[in-house]
Amino acid sequence: MTQAARSDGRGIYHDDFRLSITKALGDQLAHALTRLRRAPLAEQCLASLDERPGVYQLYLHGEFVYVGKADKSLPSRLANHLRKLSGRRNIDLRDVTFSCLYVDEDFSALAPEQLLISHHKEMGNIPWNNNGFGNKDPGRQRDSTVLKINHFDVIFPIDLDRRVEGLKPGQIALSTFLKALKNGLPYNFRYVEPPRSKSIFLAVPQVGLSANEAFQSVSEALSDAWQIAALMGYVIMYPDSPNEYKSAWRYYRSGEVVETEPEASPEAITSG
Repeated sequence: MTQAARSDGRGIYHDDFRLSITKALGDQLAHALTRLRRAPLAEQCLASLDERPGVYQLYLHGEFVYVGKADKSLPSRLANHLRKLSGRRNIDLRDVTFSCLYVDEDFSALAPEQLLISHHKEMGNIPWNNNGFGNKDPGRQRDSTVLKINHFDVIFPIDLDRRVEGLKPGQIALSTFLKALKNGLPYNFRYVEPPRSKSIFLAVPQVGLSANEAFQSVSEALSDAWQIAALMGYVIMYPDSPNEYKSAWRYYRSGEVVETEPEASPEAITSG
């Protein structure tokens, strides 16, 4: 029906009404989060949270940067972010804060995270959503990708001076050493296990070995066919030397450390 057909000359007297329940829920979630105090993203603050599902927002220097959800445990999910950020350069954990809401399981079916994302997209960009912050291992096929200039890994690359957790001094089989490296770093280390790795032993001289020192030790024990490549967001090890990766900034080859300049696309990523 046209607008003219709805009017008798005194104005429109009937029209359509569309109720957007999901938008109303998103707006209410966002409003509820704005009323909360922001706490430091620190272990002592996470320890006071209940093991319940919910949604949360992260802030850097007081500015809103990320919205996420926890399907089972808010403190566990936030602890994962804390660990990840602890292994990045150009960021001080003291500048990161959060707020969160517990969400009932029945409500989680409505995807509260997406409701919040939709709400904030109307207000403007969300810097860390859809730009790599929440990503896990992207897989071998993405190792050669040129990252956008505002990608999370470009702005906050991994810290190779970070100490490896859990490594103890002594002689350790290469296979065990590689597993300890993977588990002891706050960023991903993907590798192919070399032949005879259980019979090759490495010496760990002291507690608190840095990732840089550890990767250099591993590369000294490998043949020339192997290399370790530190990309912007994670580290890989394959028998593909001297293959080069566009987002790599350091290589370890036969004990030698090779610095390089990573590529980055000037085209910015936008939240979508």
